[in-house]
Order: sequence, then structure tokens, then C-alpha cells
Amino acid sequence: MDIEQFMRGYKAAWEQRDESMFAALFAADGEYHNTPFAVQLGHAQLAEYWRRVKLQEDVQLTYEVLAASPSGGIAHWHVTYQVASDELFQIWAQSTGTHLFSREPGDPLPRMVLDGVLKAEFDGGLCKRCFLWWHSMPLAP
Repeated sequence: MDIEQFMRGYKAAWEQRDESMFAALFAADGEYHNTPFAVQLGHAQLAEYWRRVKLQEDVQLTYEVLAASPSGGIAHWHVTYQVASDELFQIWAQSTGTHLFSREPGDPLPRMVLDGVLKAEFDGGLCKRCFLWWHSMPLAP
């Protein structure tokens, strides 16, 4: 696996909202550092974390590989999705560290935009470690 193959799989797993597809990108003891301060280790934790994307609809991900080597790479990624539940909205609100805009019960849920950079390290044909730095915000209505 190289960074281009990884990013194609990452895109497919997110757009198809498939936790098994996501976990299959990683070695059995693979690490996914979804923020600098949180990590999921191994297929069970990876799949459990990724299940939250099932609360997203109409996911669209684009990426650009910025650097590649035989053992890793760096990519810039950009994703938009429609928040599909109040549960996801609250997860986002608690994890972004940004100001939560005013939303009354029953108001439409926002479409979100995330932009970030990913660094992946490969070993034995799978991702051994993946580090993310990202930010999110609601798109203007």
C-alpha cells in the first residue's frame, strides 16, 4: 500500500460509511490518531470509531497527495456531509473546540465541511499509523 492507495480506500470507506472497509486499511495493531490527543488501536477500536460516519449523509471527499515515499505519505483532504442526526451534531459540537452556532430544536441540521491533513505510515502492505490534523465548521445556509 502507498499513500495514493490508502487515500482511495479512505475516501471509499468514508463516502460509503463502511467501518469494515476503513479497518481493513490498517494492520491488526494499526493506530488512527483522529486528533493529536486521541488514538484508536486495532481493528475493533477503528471500526467502533468509524461507525459515527453512519450519522452522516451525502458524504463527498476529495484529496491531494502532498508527499509520498515507499513507507508513507502526506495528503490534504476535504470533506462535506449532511449531518443526519442530533446525536452527530452534539458529537461535532463537543469535539471541535469552536463556537456552536445557535440552533433551536427542530431547526434543520447543518451541512458540515472538514478540512485537514493526514500523515500515514505503512508496513507490510497496510497502514501502521495514521495521524490527522483537521478542523470543521457548518457551511453557511
